[in-house]
Amino acid sequence: MPTVFDFEKPVVELENKIAELKKFAEEKNLQLDNEIQTLEHRAEELKRSIYGNLSPWQKILIARHPERPGTRDYINGIMSEFIELHGDRNFGDDKAIVGGIGQFENHVVTVVGHVKGKDTKQNIACNFGMVHPEGCRKALRLMRQAEKFGRPVICFIDTPGAFCGLGAEERGQAEAIAKNIMVMSTLKIPIIVVVIGEGGSGGALAIGVGNRILMQEHAVFSVSSPEACASIIWKDASKAREAAQVLKLTAQDLKDFCIVDEIIPEPLGGAHRANEKAFSLLKESLKRHLEELRAMSPEELVSSRYQKIRSIGCL
Repeated sequence: MPTVFDFEKPVVELENKIAELKKFAEEKNLQLDNEIQTLEHRAEELKRSIYGNLSPWQKILIARHPERPGTRDYINGIMSEFIELHGDRNFGDDKAIVGGIGQFENHVVTVVGHVKGKDTKQNIACNFGMVHPEGCRKALRLMRQAEKFGRPVICFIDTPGAFCGLGAEERGQAEAIAKNIMVMSTLKIPIIVVVIGEGGSGGALAIGVGNRILMQEHAVFSVSSPEACASIIWKDASKAREAAQVLKLTAQDLKDFCIVDEIIPEPLGGAHRANEKAFSLLKESLKRHLEELRAMSPEELVSSRYQKIRSIGCL
């Protein structure tokens, strides 16, 4: 069954009633168009009311929705071709990061992004989207390759954070994240970062330095997950809702702080409710920003990225 959150139940119940009425009208050959249109109008208004006034915690729930489109979905939805490349040429291939070369609007681009599963088996296979050091290094290898051949880079962020297990720490997790941030800030190619779900901690920062940072309407981006923040500040992970409120992690908050350049609208109710529409909206935004960045010289790209990083926090 599809996942339904408490705040969505009034909408789902009304949509079910509409579906039942349509079925009844068809079976009995009745003309109930006016009644159905009235209910559909009411459902539309209810959705606009609910999804237009979501709390930070409710946005987190939508960002984590198991049916929400992920990196692979967007690659398949907006690119005509994609060749996946594997491995960091040092330790192994991290399934939490997908990377490769794709064709976007007649341009060849390098794509890097986090991967979450759609079910428990897939989540375990890709470590719930939590990157290992080899994932960071794979991403960096592909971005350096992109610079060599003059290809723009598109990064899709969707992770609760970098993996903090013993093996990851032994293989240099902190160094790998820091190196990615350092090198990405100097690459002489266009870099566009899109937060499509969760943007959590170092896992997000490892591929989060760009000339443009875009966020989907119901995505979140934060130094820490609400659960981790609550555990650190209040020693109580159950206070995650309160942490979500004070972390200022929504796209709207980050746009106000000038960290995010643009908020990409989502279909009413979230990207998981209308994948094709979500693909179209994201594609339009990406195309526009990529055209602007391709007109800039390598020196201008590096300079603008530097100024963007330096201006964070200076409102």
